[in-house]
Amino acid sequence: MLNGHAAYLAQNPGARIVLEGHADERGTREYNMALGERRGNSVSRYLVVQGVSVDAIEVVSFGEERPVNEGHDEASWSENRRVEIRYVTYQ
Repeated sequence: MLNGHAAYLAQNPGARIVLEGHADERGTREYNMALGERRGNSVSRYLVVQGVSVDAIEVVSFGEERPVNEGHDEASWSENRRVEIRYVTYQ
């Protein structure tokens, strides 16, 4: 999936994305914010190696604040550990 985004971004130099890093509920708020940022930065590094301009990427962390699954088990936590890619459009 990342290769598809990388190809699109490399071919469309005006495109911009925000990588939103997320964590599960375990750990402190500070730890989870740092973890979300590390996840986002990891995806950013991969995309840059694939030819995406570093200027096209912004990384933000939401830590545990925006879970996609409100459960309290490993399956739920697994879904909440993620990086979402949001394309930015300027009007």
